[in-house]
Amino acid sequence: MASSAIVSRYRNAALFVALAAVWGSAFMAIKAGLDYFPPVLFAAIRYDIAGVLMLGYAAYAVDRWRPRGRGEWTLVLVGGALMIAGYHAFLFVGQQYATSAVAAVVVSLSPVLTTGFARALLPSERLTTTGLAGLFLGLVGVVVLSNPDPNNLLATEVVGKALVFAAAASFALGSVLTRRIDAELPIETMEAWSMLLGAVLMHAASVARPTESLAAVEWTPEAIWALAYLAIAASALGFLVYFDLLDRLGPIEINLVSYVAPVFAALSGWWFLEEGITLPTVAGFVIIFAGFCLVKHEALARELPRLRTAGSRR
Repeated sequence: MASSAIVSRYRNAALFVALAAVWGSAFMAIKAGLDYFPPVLFAAIRYDIAGVLMLGYAAYAVDRWRPRGRGEWTLVLVGGALMIAGYHAFLFVGQQYATSAVAAVVVSLSPVLTTGFARALLPSERLTTTGLAGLFLGLVGVVVLSNPDPNNLLATEVVGKALVFAAAASFALGSVLTRRIDAELPIETMEAWSMLLGAVLMHAASVARPTESLAAVEWTPEAIWALAYLAIAASALGFLVYFDLLDRLGPIEINLVSYVAPVFAALSGWWFLEEGITLPTVAGFVIIFAGFCLVKHEALARELPRLRTAGSRR
């Protein structure tokens, strides 16, 4: 019994690090692929592939692979519009002007923003004074990271970081609104249909952008590699690992992936794309993580004794 528990802990730890590595390096793959794809079209094609793969998995793994009724389709609509289309359209456009590390750090603000939106939109949620301080600290971290020039607030670097922030806000808002919808839908099914709907919406947005067209895609080996990595490793396989860890670790521990992923984003961006890591980026990351700890201080306080007990049994 004890040996199986140890194996399970090591398995969970290995999957956690692997997920952080894949999701962190995905920012590098986005940045690399933007040399060959128009940004919104790039995101749309990614989820064409990932959505089909996830739908196939849902049909295999769960009893209900298709939504039914208004509530379940509303859940898919919110997920597809905000958590897939809104998040990735803003992220891919913003990453044209932001490094992999910067994008990953700004996106790590999502759990903090989620708490803020929950306080505003969910009557059962409350935010303590400490939580409000954490939310404010997270926003300060984004400002420090952006390091804006007051005389040139419309510089491409600032606009890029603002777009990535909009991506994080879109994802956070979507995750809160889905909790308001009274519908019981397997998460695999919800993700699959949200991916497909999000892809359709991004294709529509891409068509509406005069700078984007399929003819602008350069189908080089590097482009295909970046697309395959994002669609298969980061999206389809990544979400399967996420579902498994969510069930085993719970939402608090799995949220920490957001704060390990920027390390891998920075390293992969430096190794493959020769991106630099600036002091404001590091400082912003530390401040945002401190904000997360304040926002989640009650949940973290409940988790720490369990983690200490698990550690002492090794």
